[in-house]
Amino acid sequence: MIYIIMGKSATGKDSVYAKLFKDTELGLKKIIPYTTRPIRSGEKEGEAYHFTDNDTFERLKAEGRVAEYRQYNTVHGIWTYYTVDENDDVRSPETKYVLIGTLDVYEKLRDYYGAQYVCPVYICVDDHVRLTRAINREAKQKNPSFEEVCRRYIADEHDFSKDRLKALDITKMYMNYDIDECVANIKNDML
Repeated sequence: MIYIIMGKSATGKDSVYAKLFKDTELGLKKIIPYTTRPIRSGEKEGEAYHFTDNDTFERLKAEGRVAEYRQYNTVHGIWTYYTVDENDDVRSPETKYVLIGTLDVYEKLRDYYGAQYVCPVYICVDDHVRLTRAINREAKQKNPSFEEVCRRYIADEHDFSKDRLKALDITKMYMNYDIDECVANIKNDML
């Protein structure tokens, strides 16, 4: 089973993911996505992402190892995010994986591996909380780009529209105002 943690930007996906992964009772394994975007202040290679370049993406894609990918035209150029098929036991009933993704990631991995092996975990907060979190996070960067915060905010409104959620049959939502409560609710559903 692959659990895909997703939600609009600044809903707390990284924090929820970290707490779930550390819970030994769940026994989750990581699928670490790849990206061509630059590493942010405080990030480390191989934790939230593998940071690569376009040549690496194209090579892995040509080898048939890219299970899914998305490309975004940001104010800094095109950034590619992708998942590499490198886990032989994804379809094993004993193995549980977790990764952070988008609705596109969920849809493509569901189609790639099969719906019975991919489970959406949709994290939510209201827009005011989300935007405040995003601005505060960006302000801590070495070279803040509030234009990029605005681009992501607007893109999220389209990417996570009610129609899109309904089309993908995502009805369960986990509110993340209290992270411990949010994680407990997700864990309960995973067990």
